[in-house]
Amino acid sequence: MVDPQSKPAFQSTDAPDFTAEEMSAVDAIIDRHRSTPGSLIPVLEDVQEALGYLPPAIQRKIALSLGVPLGEVYGVVTFYSFFTMVPRGRHTVKCCLGTACYVRGGKKILEKLSTTLGIEPGTTTADRRFSLETVRCLGACGLAPVITADADTFRHVKPARLMELLDKYD
Repeated sequence: MVDPQSKPAFQSTDAPDFTAEEMSAVDAIIDRHRSTPGSLIPVLEDVQEALGYLPPAIQRKIALSLGVPLGEVYGVVTFYSFFTMVPRGRHTVKCCLGTACYVRGGKKILEKLSTTLGIEPGTTTADRRFSLETVRCLGACGLAPVITADADTFRHVKPARLMELLDKYD
């Protein structure tokens, strides 16, 4: 078991992107769960809710504080799709690349989204307005090509109308 008090240099817990208040919230979450066996996932969920994502420095802090190997924390974060190590935007746009969407122009939709937003799939705009993701199927093949923005589904999408669809998301 890792000694939570030891902090080797290579495991610094500095997290320059976060305020003192945010780091206090992380400490409070860890303290609330510290004595509960098997609390890693609830801690990760609560910390991601507080910070928006789980960068390596925060993962190290959690590992050290809970006495869990860093590899275990990293393994959980990378295994479950609801955890993210990069900041997500306020809105998530998903472009379907399943067979029906792909043959009806899904690739062109994705290219236009990437160009217009200035990001590649799996990344977030600098202003953190949008995150762009690809999916293999949204289950709306008869409506292809399809994109979603948060909980909204857009059908028969045309590249020329993309920004008109996304303009309503601040």
